[in-house]
Amino acid sequence: MNHEQLNQAYVVTLSCPDRPGIVHAVAGALLVAGCNIMDSQQYGSPSTGNFFMRVEVTTAAPKSELRAALEPVAEAFSMQWNLDTVGDKVRTLVMASTSAHCLNDLLFQQRSGTLPIEIPAIVSNHQDLAGLAEFYGIPFHYIPVTRDTKEQAEDKLRALIAEHDIQLTVLARYMQILSDELCTDLTGKAINIHHSFLPSFKGAKPYHQAHARGVKLIGATAHYVTAALDEGPIIEQEVIRVDHARTPEQFVQMGRDVEGRTLVQAVQWHAEHRVLLDGNRTVVFN
Repeated sequence: MNHEQLNQAYVVTLSCPDRPGIVHAVAGALLVAGCNIMDSQQYGSPSTGNFFMRVEVTTAAPKSELRAALEPVAEAFSMQWNLDTVGDKVRTLVMASTSAHCLNDLLFQQRSGTLPIEIPAIVSNHQDLAGLAEFYGIPFHYIPVTRDTKEQAEDKLRALIAEHDIQLTVLARYMQILSDELCTDLTGKAINIHHSFLPSFKGAKPYHQAHARGVKLIGATAHYVTAALDEGPIIEQEVIRVDHARTPEQFVQMGRDVEGRTLVQAVQWHAEHRVLLDGNRTVVFN
């Protein structure tokens, strides 16, 4: 048995109807598998009656043995659960249109080692960002979308997701609406970013609209993609203060900065298995 085996780390995430004994049962199963608990967080939702838990452990036992120890507990408490190896990179497909800021932030943070993701492909409905993809050495797939070709474009996207074993899809300012069917298929596995003004200032130039109305706060919202446009469960938000002296162009630049930061944070928490769905809300263990 080598040192690496002794220090293999796993993360267990679970949700189930709340009732007494869950923590005791989970801890007991982990003890049976020879686990040392390094971090444990839990939450019982008073509004939905659901219980959520995230546990990081180290053990010399193989993953199969750990899974076998947890399966009876998961069945007894009707759990939805996952067992992931800490450090495994989440295979991520990034989609963008013409704005580079969110895509560039993701690529830079991934290359620098901050984000535990692997990006095997970038998809765009325009060719503007092909040079950025080339700079980072990631294959760029140009898939144009029109009203008449939307179905075929999504078929190509599904093929890429299957071909590259994609676990997470990130819409990094991808300015196309996905079909309800695709949104359903990607439930809990696709993250979108947009400005935080919605439902106000819809349409073109939202920061210019906000400037004209004299808003004092601007920001961004990262959320899971659902068929309800821009209304999916929120993962992360950030706001920054602005004032009358700022120009519309400064609003736009500040908005780009906060959009990039917010999206990177949401992707990081997802990739670290810190986000659990609770209906239309999320539980984020950070």
